[in-house]
Amino acid sequence: MALHRDIFWVGRQWAVTGDGIQAIDQRLRGVLDIEIARLWDEDLVQSRRAKPGVNAADFDKALTVARERFPQAPGSDPFVAQLEALGVIEAPVVSPVVPAMQLRAEGRLARFLPQWRIRR
Repeated sequence: MALHRDIFWVGRQWAVTGDGIQAIDQRLRGVLDIEIARLWDEDLVQSRRAKPGVNAADFDKALTVARERFPQAPGSDPFVAQLEALGVIEAPVVSPVVPAMQLRAEGRLARFLPQWRIRR
């Protein structure tokens, strides 16, 4: 897979991009890439580090930069989840669903419809 267009750090073998950590060598076709959601999965990180031919120092630097750039999402606390299940903590109110916009130009030619513009 090609490198993501947003590149935040480039090392000798690894790059931190908008997709997470990606190997610079594109012949690997994204096999060793790590997505943002899996940056904190230690088993995956250790398996990637143990692959033959991986520059461990460069990988560790990329991992450090990526974890600073994309902090870990706060996990749900099991105690809070249990309180919500018991009804002690009320769940947030769900916003109402907004109906989709409907186009009403059926049966008319587009060139005869009035134009509209957004003013800034």
